[in-house]
Amino acid sequence: MCVLPDHLILSKMEDGSLGIEEFHEGSLTPNGYDLRIAEIRDANGKISTDGEVIIPPGSMFYVSTVETVRLPDDVCAQLWLRTTWIRRGILGAFGKIDAGFNGTLTLGAFNASQNPVAIPIGERFCQMVLESLHSSATRPYSARSGNYQGQKGVTLEPVRR
Repeated sequence: MCVLPDHLILSKMEDGSLGIEEFHEGSLTPNGYDLRIAEIRDANGKISTDGEVIIPPGSMFYVSTVETVRLPDDVCAQLWLRTTWIRRGILGAFGKIDAGFNGTLTLGAFNASQNPVAIPIGERFCQMVLESLHSSATRPYSARSGNYQGQKGVTLEPVRR
């Protein structure tokens, strides 16, 4: 696998093989793209889509991305919590984005600090590091489980088809 640098990310977007809807130039990094917060679901199930959300200490929450990501069959991605949030005591529970995925992303996180943490909607939350596979997947995400294909917003259960 090879990590895609900024110019290859842009090239793949220009040729249409990679999609990042709601792309923001300020989120492009040398070796990835920072995904922004569209909404937060707190531990009580309340969903916020504007302003900032105060996450109490010892509390789990979920974030949905502003961006809709469409990966080609020969690209997957890792997700890394931005160190800004780690320094404030936030821990993230992220997975890998499978080749062929299309949708917004739901990310789980936890305030491990002893203080409330304010998280503004629209803020950059995690970095998506795109990796080129040696070849296209035989059966990309959409052909395997595809449980969250096309999801929009915080999605805790598989998308019903």
